[in-house]
Amino acid sequence: MGWKALALDDVEAVPWRGSELVWRPVRGALGTRIVGMGAYTADRAGQVVIEGHTESEDGLNHEEVYIVLRGRATFTLDGAELDAPAGTFVAVLDPAVHRRAVAAEPGTAVLALGALPSFVPSDSEWIERARPHLRSDPARAIAILEDLRAVKPDGPVAEVAAAFIALAHGDEPGARAALAGLIARRPDLLPVLADDQDLEPLLE
Repeated sequence: MGWKALALDDVEAVPWRGSELVWRPVRGALGTRIVGMGAYTADRAGQVVIEGHTESEDGLNHEEVYIVLRGRATFTLDGAELDAPAGTFVAVLDPAVHRRAVAAEPGTAVLALGALPSFVPSDSEWIERARPHLRSDPARAIAILEDLRAVKPDGPVAEVAAAFIALAHGDEPGARAALAGLIARRPDLLPVLADDQDLEPLLE
């Protein structure tokens, strides 16, 4: 079918290496390979939901993100305690940070995502953040777009960002010039640019 949906509680509950930790292998249940993905559930307060570990010694040097799906968890990160109610994202970017979490409420569930930091974000992650601020808060839009150009200095997105920056400055001729240069080199991008609500008027 090309897609799959399931409820967390429908994923098999697996005892983790004889401990009180309950692992639910979400990645395997969904059949995806985009990132390591597993959930941990607790029936009672005080039960471990993330075992104490570092990724530098015990893992694969992954960056990890933990998402409290329901209930409440108490994280300990290199000795610092963090209260994390449902809806909290906890990013552990340094593999050497020691992390552990216990349920602060019965029925707590935490989703753990982990992988090497090799993912290449879509250009739209920056452009769509900047777009609402082009006219209302140009400085903010420009900062976002300059970050895009710093992360992706090569390729057409740098010129697209330059066009948006010109728009934020109110410099429509500059935006047109940036797009004209891009289209001259990459005419195949014209349909994509023409489909953008802010850029399409500059192509006429």
